[in-house]
Amino acid sequence: MNTAPRQLLLDMYASAVDAVSAARCLPAYLPPPPRGRTLVIGAGKGAAAMAQAVEAHCQGALSGLVVTRYGHGAACRQIEVVEASHPVPDGAGRAAAARMLAMVQGLTEDDLVLCLISGGGSALLALPADGITLEDKQAVNKALLKSGATISEMNCVRKHLSAIKGGRLALACAPARVVTLLISDVPGDDPGIVASGPTLPDPTTCADALAVLRKYGIAVPDAIEQHLASGRGETPKPGDPRFARNTHHVIASAQMALEAAAATARAAGVTPYILSDDMEGEARDVGHVHASLARQVALKQQPFVAPCVLISGGETTVTVRGSGRGGRNAEFLLSTAVALQGLPGVHGIACDTDGIDGSEDNAGALFGPDSLARAAALALRPRAMLDNNDGYGCFAALGDLVMTGPTRTNVNDFRALVITGDAAQSTRT
Repeated sequence: MNTAPRQLLLDMYASAVDAVSAARCLPAYLPPPPRGRTLVIGAGKGAAAMAQAVEAHCQGALSGLVVTRYGHGAACRQIEVVEASHPVPDGAGRAAAARMLAMVQGLTEDDLVLCLISGGGSALLALPADGITLEDKQAVNKALLKSGATISEMNCVRKHLSAIKGGRLALACAPARVVTLLISDVPGDDPGIVASGPTLPDPTTCADALAVLRKYGIAVPDAIEQHLASGRGETPKPGDPRFARNTHHVIASAQMALEAAAATARAAGVTPYILSDDMEGEARDVGHVHASLARQVALKQQPFVAPCVLISGGETTVTVRGSGRGGRNAEFLLSTAVALQGLPGVHGIACDTDGIDGSEDNAGALFGPDSLARAAALALRPRAMLDNNDGYGCFAALGDLVMTGPTRTNVNDFRALVITGDAAQSTRT
């Protein structure tokens, strides 16, 4: 390999993020101008950058509104950009969602609604259904985030508590044609799950949403229980003729990011292996599995021969039991480092492609064979910090956080382990 492991990992992450930027991915999917108006709406961490790309490449006059996370905005000339709270919704998101619904009223068959959706849109389009308060939704959201529920489970609940998600926004646009462009942050790239599918029909039910809440023991206000149990929160289903003229395209995905990172590794003389683009599960468990595979490669040269890099994507979860500063990527990486116990020649990175690991200010972190020794020299206890969900605290003390700021895209987690072969060599000697 012709690049130091730490720099290679950072280069791979940068390549992954660039490959799924709106400026690179969106222009090829823009539809031709309609006979009538073009209205641009959208939500997510990448919504502002997507709106910028539309303005740069779309012919004709535009108007509209997109909502993104605080700090993820970008300057647009014709499309208004509003910032709101993520991952727990706030009043700014609620106001933006209400304005968006009002904006799409009165459209005609000659009009086009271009909907720009990326991860994070569920919290950012926070318009509770009738009879449910924003405070109710905030409480449920917080509980879901701490529960260990998967993104598909969380978004199933969110769809059935909303007046705009789960296809309802598309129905409000009728009879205008809706074209949805999505940057996918969900395992499997199901477009109906990204941002809780505001313009896509929904196969899940109120009963499914109740089952998720009961599975994780989440107590909800009476208004939510009654809303779901009565079926009042039911969403429009696949096959509904009101969606017949609409189309959607996934313009960027985790697989695209991983393939770009793999190309960077090859250019550095390291063989890449993409394990999966849709791994889910507890972050610490996924970390332990990655560590086991890295150990097999490092010591036995099986199933791959070093030097190589193992790459994966998807979205892990964290069941919060401690009081530390976490982030699922920091938790994954700390679990991996603890399991490897300083094994020579293994270096790793785990970062969220949106530049924010959970709700912290870092994208993720790095580790190397010396991480645990350096932690011990600082009187840190990595295993105890893992038990306290304090991956951020550990890597911050080591100076190994990755700080990028918002990337304005989001295809979820990026993980890579570089295995140099040093462990096998030291064993032979």
